[in-house]
Amino acid sequence: MRKASSFVALSAAALLGLTACAAETAEEPAESAGDAAAVDCELTEVSMLGTIKGEINDQFIAAVDEYNGSQECYEVVVIPENAQAGSFLADVLPKYAAGEAPVIMTALQELPDMADKVVDWSGTELEALASEPLLAGGNIGGKQVGLPVTAEAFGLVYNKDVLDAAGVDPTAITTRDELEAAFQAVEASGVDAIRFSALWWSLGAHLTNKYFTMTSSDREERLTVLDELADGTKDLSADPVFGNWLDTFDLMRNYMSGEPNLTDTEYDDAGLAVASGEVGFWFMGNWSEPSLLTNNPEGTFGLMPLPISNDASSYGNDSISVGVPFFFMVDEEQSTEAERAGAVDFLTWFITSPEGQLRYAGPIEDGFMNFIPVYSGFTVEPKTFMAQEIAGFVNDGKALEWMNSYYPAGGQNLYGDSGQKYITGAIDRAGYADELEAAWQGEAKTWRGEAAE
Repeated sequence: MRKASSFVALSAAALLGLTACAAETAEEPAESAGDAAAVDCELTEVSMLGTIKGEINDQFIAAVDEYNGSQECYEVVVIPENAQAGSFLADVLPKYAAGEAPVIMTALQELPDMADKVVDWSGTELEALASEPLLAGGNIGGKQVGLPVTAEAFGLVYNKDVLDAAGVDPTAITTRDELEAAFQAVEASGVDAIRFSALWWSLGAHLTNKYFTMTSSDREERLTVLDELADGTKDLSADPVFGNWLDTFDLMRNYMSGEPNLTDTEYDDAGLAVASGEVGFWFMGNWSEPSLLTNNPEGTFGLMPLPISNDASSYGNDSISVGVPFFFMVDEEQSTEAERAGAVDFLTWFITSPEGQLRYAGPIEDGFMNFIPVYSGFTVEPKTFMAQEIAGFVNDGKALEWMNSYYPAGGQNLYGDSGQKYITGAIDRAGYADELEAAWQGEAKTWRGEAAE
């Protein structure tokens, strides 16, 4: 999973707009271009890099297969991502250099680097359907570089059955001490407290986000922290919020199930452990829900905040992080007009047709993706317990900005490496702070409109 940089955050009002957008019902979904163009055309192959997320790989491939079978003009072909590349740019830029750029791509942090290579969605039908506040994250210098794929949230995933058996009410946890008491109660019931996954992307993009987004309720003050890091004037070790955040890191590490697993097997192993009731909590996001429900279709899994201090009134202790994980992009530099038309046709089918909407937002147990809709006109809505909890946080204005959206390109990889060192004891708190500071120094302040180099 890749994440994160130069985006306007989702405010509480924006997120409320997201929910309203998702709930809106169109009288009749817009007709896919493929429906109208299925006669008298030459088959065009449209390449797509990856399947958005590995967690819904099979479901997305099934959607592609259904689309391909629904019309005769275009065939979407998925190009596997190069896991050895290490990042989206390291994977896609060599393809551009070789003249083999994919037509459809998804990215977040890397949008500024791709802005001159992809189409402008401004004025298109799909842009008009998208939740307006969410478009801001994909707008680079006035160009609508990307369209939001969905909305995601992260915090502490939990197995409701385990917590119920231990007498733990997740809605009553608003401080770090209360969280530790919950861990102890779960352990007393005979179950491990928490799966704290040492995956680079979880530590580098999501856990670090908790510090940056909870430094202040004022967005300008949060951005000032980034300014200071880029200028090399920020001393993280002297910041009490950073100290509190590290105390929470230590708490999860002290109660974690097993030893840190830095390999890719950790995600599936952790998901199975949480789904089977061997573990109560997991620091993760709602993208894990499909695998949890696949492993345990009868289970109930929720998402709660991760408090980082012992002051219940501290900003963010009662909130979860909500944002756009990826944006759809279409290549303009190397693709043909027919390929671009096919890309638009596929995405239009995916977002507006009854069949595509079912693939997009239908229940995971039925082979669909369980995405949270961020386009108007959806007649299908997620119905899982976790999705309903996320909607509750959003409606209550308890949604935190994804500050990792502003990380320098490759920054979350560096943060992930540093997080793995810290979780395994290879560096201490001071060393961890030093590495986090070093990752920012001299970087362009894209959050202030500076161009990324």
